[in-house]
Amino acid sequence: MNRTLFAPVIAVLGLLLQPSAWALDEAGSQRLLSIQQRWAEVQYDTPEKQKPAEFEKLALQAQAFTQEQPTAAEAWIWNGIVVSSWAGAEGGLGALGKAKQSKASLEKALQLDPAALQGSAYTSLAALYDRVPGWPIGFGDADKADALLRSALQLNPNGIDSLYFWGDHLYRQGHYVEAKAALLKAKLAAPRPGRELADEGRRGEIDALLKDVEHKLD
Repeated sequence: MNRTLFAPVIAVLGLLLQPSAWALDEAGSQRLLSIQQRWAEVQYDTPEKQKPAEFEKLALQAQAFTQEQPTAAEAWIWNGIVVSSWAGAEGGLGALGKAKQSKASLEKALQLDPAALQGSAYTSLAALYDRVPGWPIGFGDADKADALLRSALQLNPNGIDSLYFWGDHLYRQGHYVEAKAALLKAKLAAPRPGRELADEGRRGEIDALLKDVEHKLD
């Protein structure tokens, strides 16, 4: 699995839960689901060379969503995810500005509602901290990623994303036995209605990372 700078978040990455009914009306929930589904299509079914342009288009939609729903944490979460994925598709240090934009959106979501989408802002922000270079180039910080992921797991202990990114974090820190346990648990996560492509793609990433973990354990 490719874990280069801003690897699919992040590929934050992103593949998260259904919108909170109390936070968005029916139209807002449908708009969110549309963004989520398009994200999965670009992330998993689009050729690599086309991804930057497609994520740029989707980022405009996600930004418009935050303008339409400025108090909805869900909108800010997905704006952060899309922008971070755009950064991942472009790669290199030139993507750092987009990573900072993503970070700001996710922090805004945490201010509005830390529990939105079962703590997805924690998960996505942790993915950024794990993948962005540290000081003096960027804001990457493994300790902050660790704390954020623990908060995410408190809210969503059985989620495919929270467990995947926790396993990935543990792998990065050299805790291979614990990483394997987290990833195997992630494979047992319940399917998400309307997110079939996202679930399929994430499970592919889980399997790829499990191979890396098994290689380290050999």
